[in-house]
Amino acid sequence: MRRLLLIPIVVVALLIPVALLIPVAVLAGSGEGFDVVVQSIESKYNIHATRIPFLGLVSLISRKATHDGVNGLRLAEFEHLSGPVDWEELNRLVEEKLGAGWERIIRESARQGNEQTLIFIHPEGERMGMFVVEYGGQEMNVVEISVDPDHLRESIGHYEHHHGHGDGDESN
Repeated sequence: MRRLLLIPIVVVALLIPVALLIPVAVLAGSGEGFDVVVQSIESKYNIHATRIPFLGLVSLISRKATHDGVNGLRLAEFEHLSGPVDWEELNRLVEEKLGAGWERIIRESARQGNEQTLIFIHPEGERMGMFVVEYGGQEMNVVEISVDPDHLRESIGHYEHHHGHGDGDESN
């Protein structure tokens, strides 16, 4: 009976190292923009990013759950930022460190100026890389992910189809 219990433990132990390597391998072609941006933020604001345990496993699960629609999740969380954030400077830092090929598509600010979101995209063949910097209060999150635009379009279409009735839908 104890031998049967060892089988799932061995399988999980073998999968974790593989899962941790997958996001690195997926995004290897897009350069080291994520790591360079995170290191630059750490240096600029004299703070260290919190690393999320088992994020590689979460990325693998999200890849399987979305049928390869989403993968390569990378996340850095900064807590307890002290002092104000100069958004022009942060925007320039991110644009510079991400490198060529990344284009900012969204820059959103709260009225009070204490919240900011930057979203960049980058073509990756048939996929699209997305890079998000979100700041609110004393916290900042940096996320990089690779998505399949066709899969994303289908998912959005699914929600529009089910929730969009009554807005020009003449099938009622």
